[in-house]
Amino acid sequence: MDLPIAPPAFDATTGPKQRRRADRGADIGAGCGLVFLELIALAVVFGLWFLSGFNLDPAKTVTSDSLWKYLAAVGGVGLLAIAAAVIAAWVGAVVTVVAQAVMAVLICVLVLSGAAVQSHQDRLCHDVPSAAGCRSDN
Repeated sequence: MDLPIAPPAFDATTGPKQRRRADRGADIGAGCGLVFLELIALAVVFGLWFLSGFNLDPAKTVTSDSLWKYLAAVGGVGLLAIAAAVIAAWVGAVVTVVAQAVMAVLICVLVLSGAAVQSHQDRLCHDVPSAAGCRSDN
């Protein structure tokens, strides 16, 4: 006895419109791992900047280093985030693309606001060399 056979269900993994997509678990793991590593890198860079103006000797007056070289390092982390987003988009890892895009925007905001703060500080030290936070050797 022959039983009726239902037509096959839609399958997006075959045919002309085949969609490639990374495994969801690996995608989430890669996205979270990259965000964690980028946050560690940002904490290290800004921690080094903070420690540049830290001294336990009460006889010394210490000011922090200029932010410019630290902002360049943060910009490098941002470029790596953009590269990771592009590679994740090519592979089809949607979660990683979104996570890296958010990190790239966050890093862009950090770099632009840090540049504005350092530019203001440089202008202040140029106009009033004896202002707080200005080095005497500038």
